[in-house]
Amino acid sequence: MIVLTTLIVFIVGISIGSFLNAVIWRLHTQEGFLRGRSYCPKCRATIRAKDLVPLASFFLLRGKCRDCGKKISWQYPLVELAAGLAFVALFLVYGFTDAFFVYAVETAFLIIVFVFDLKHYLILDRVMLPAAVVGLLGSLLLGVNPVKILIGGLAGGAFFLLQYLASRGKWIGGGDIRLGAVMGLMLGWDKLLVAMFISYFVGSLVGLALVASQRKNWQSRLPFGVFLSAVTFLTFIWGGDIIAWYVKFLS
Repeated sequence: MIVLTTLIVFIVGISIGSFLNAVIWRLHTQEGFLRGRSYCPKCRATIRAKDLVPLASFFLLRGKCRDCGKKISWQYPLVELAAGLAFVALFLVYGFTDAFFVYAVETAFLIIVFVFDLKHYLILDRVMLPAAVVGLLGSLLLGVNPVKILIGGLAGGAFFLLQYLASRGKWIGGGDIRLGAVMGLMLGWDKLLVAMFISYFVGSLVGLALVASQRKNWQSRLPFGVFLSAVTFLTFIWGGDIIAWYVKFLS
């Protein structure tokens, strides 16, 4: 039974991932989310329903548009797969509880942030504002202390605001400030600390590796929202365990 349920969760996840791909594209083109059917970005031919099956269609079409034959970006199956695996991970940890549904919705926003910042070095207010509402309401639904939520939101935003002011916008962008606040609303201040530490640690390692490989130099900017969004999701899964381990370590 658990195998069948997990498979259903995965199918729902990749289907939502397919929808998120459409949202990411329309955020970029500034089109309405519900306006018209999906189309090939190269030849603009309307995509047939049979070619919209998550994951399967990409491989059946051999990664090419049926009409123009141009390559389809690997972003599409990878986002679908990531969403499916993320939903499965949340289900295996939380089951069909409020936590699963809250974190699943929040994960959808994090995936959009991850991909859009990776591709365009932007974190959009059109994503962050509804994400903040979802983060606040989700935490309240899960019974997180409102004070912890408020401190988390303020601390997350203030942390990046100070960096923004100190560097005059050279180290981070304004989107990082809003993402920090959203992280605090989703996680509360205690798990926010965990996410921040891991994000900076991983970001530093990746940055050093890129400089060492000469793909970046010391003045280059990294899309830090990529690390923040990914680690926020991981904190949904392991944040409580990390805090418990740290408290036990100190004691």
